[in-house]
Amino acid sequence: MSQTSRTSSQPDVGVLLAAAGSGQRVGGEPKQFREIGGVPMLLRALRPFAQHPRVRQLVIALPTAFVSSPPAWLEPVASGRLRIVAGCATRAESVLAALNELEPDCRIVLIHDAARPFVSYETVDRVIESSKEAAAVPCVRVTDTLKRVHEDSYRVVETVSREGLWRAQTPQGFPRDLLEDAYQRIGADAISQFTDEAALCEAAGYPVQIVPDSDRNIKITNPDDFTVAEALVRT
Repeated sequence: MSQTSRTSSQPDVGVLLAAAGSGQRVGGEPKQFREIGGVPMLLRALRPFAQHPRVRQLVIALPTAFVSSPPAWLEPVASGRLRIVAGCATRAESVLAALNELEPDCRIVLIHDAARPFVSYETVDRVIESSKEAAAVPCVRVTDTLKRVHEDSYRVVETVSREGLWRAQTPQGFPRDLLEDAYQRIGADAISQFTDEAALCEAAGYPVQIVPDSDRNIKITNPDDFTVAEALVRT
């Protein structure tokens, strides 16, 4: 689809960014505020969505301590489309709290991890287009050999075939009606058992399709990941 045809569509996409974690595994300040190549990670994650003409609203779940005084660099990039909500005890609950703040005219919902600062505009665009009628998840093929391990002894139990396996990334996209119905079917008390919203929709009986993505869309989890991220900035 051309840039012209995308721009002619009315903004109807709401973006929820999960950024309420404390980042304890990397130490220091919350990792979403830590700079990569001189730019806060959350800001890097936000930009491709803020630049997309279909995006109507952005809702960010932040740690409670930052809700009343969010970083000053957030609002300018969002051009008045930003809303901040307090994060909850789990990621799933934080995402639901953000979903509840979306404007009614946001009929497509994208959910993105703030710890993925290298999502491309092209991936955002493809997920939006794939989310008109079904759930869509950007994925990359699993290429490593997988081992199932006994957690106590670290002994290998079996080698798992990687055939047909893909690694899920974000942003994950959903028709809003579908996502809200999935939450209703599963129930608020059970949502925290799911590691992402695509799994929740699967459990609710909805099909989920993948959108091939890039390995560059990494998730920053451990201190070493910041070293990788700094290298990616330079490439």
